[in-house]
Amino acid sequence: MIGLEPLILFGIILALALNFVNGLNDASHSIATVVATKALSPGKAVLSTAICNMVGPFVFTTAVATTIGTAIVHPDSLTPLSLIIAMVTAVVLVFVATRSGIPISSSHAMVGGLLGAGIGAYGVSAIIPPGIQVLEQVTIWGLIGAVVGAVALGILTMTLKGDVPTGILLGGVCGAAVTIPVLMVAGVLKISGLLAIVLFIIISPIIGMVAAFLFDILISHLFGHSRQNRMKRIFQPLHVLSCLVQATAHGANDGQHAVGVITALLVSSGFLLSFEVPAWVILTSAIAIGLGTCFGGWQVVDKMAKEITKIRPYQGFCAATASSGILVMVTSYGVPVSSTHAINGAIIGVGATRGKNAVQWKVVREMMTAWIITIPLALTLSFFGYLVISTLLPFFQYF
Repeated sequence: MIGLEPLILFGIILALALNFVNGLNDASHSIATVVATKALSPGKAVLSTAICNMVGPFVFTTAVATTIGTAIVHPDSLTPLSLIIAMVTAVVLVFVATRSGIPISSSHAMVGGLLGAGIGAYGVSAIIPPGIQVLEQVTIWGLIGAVVGAVALGILTMTLKGDVPTGILLGGVCGAAVTIPVLMVAGVLKISGLLAIVLFIIISPIIGMVAAFLFDILISHLFGHSRQNRMKRIFQPLHVLSCLVQATAHGANDGQHAVGVITALLVSSGFLLSFEVPAWVILTSAIAIGLGTCFGGWQVVDKMAKEITKIRPYQGFCAATASSGILVMVTSYGVPVSSTHAINGAIIGVGATRGKNAVQWKVVREMMTAWIITIPLALTLSFFGYLVISTLLPFFQYF
């Protein structure tokens, strides 16, 4: 046990470094819209969201930490070495992405790292697969939602004499994406673990886009004859408030990565007998993500705040409210969702209300590519990293 202590300490430091670069990259999520609309100065935005990121884990539950530590790969595959390899992979990926101005998901980098290192240590059986019954339910309800959405939007598009095939396609995609979380909230579907993570890669940006789009249209209709100054007075404080809620939910979701990994590390090394999160782990992880947010990833902020679309003050409120609602919902269900996906989807949604040409789709495609490849890339790197390190490790005992 004593021999493991330096390794455990190194693992804890790595986990806190993961939360730090998480805050460094994901600082952009909570402050992008307030910076774009000038609702807050960059300094005030960073400081306030850093505080909210630190408070988040104490306001919400530690369900996300439990998912990270127990529901993705079997606990037997979570050895100190595999956890360290997974964290190194995630930290390097997020740091490189931040330096490149790419808003990738630190959640998915950590999940991919755990999967790859777990497979390297335990084989493919390390993965905890979803039940057949759950898969059948998700498929059936998803198809039902797709049909309803396709018919509804198809009829609406036909009535408005628009592009009917496009309307049917969008209606089907949106109908399926909205149906799953609605049934989760209603208690009809019980989705967790890896299946929930993979589903919400697609679901969270679509819901963010749809919710922000509809919310924007509603606000525009209700305040269509109001002057810009009056709109600014009304929505600027609300925008700031919604961003603070978003930052708090982000801290409770993304901030739980280090919490789950450190607790799993302590369990795997025998320091804890069961997966019960110590208070000091929550506190140190919250401080790490808060410090990361203070330093901020300004290249990522520029991409989200300026390059996707131009955001008006009330649209910033619509986008932040839609994305914070998603984060609060999924955090309560313990799903390590990407706040990157949610807020970017919402920003696209408010931009799309001014027509498809108002959104820089080239930037969107670049971000979506990063979203799709994050888990497979992290899985591959951590898998081969584990194989190399575990093979070379016995040779070090001779030195």
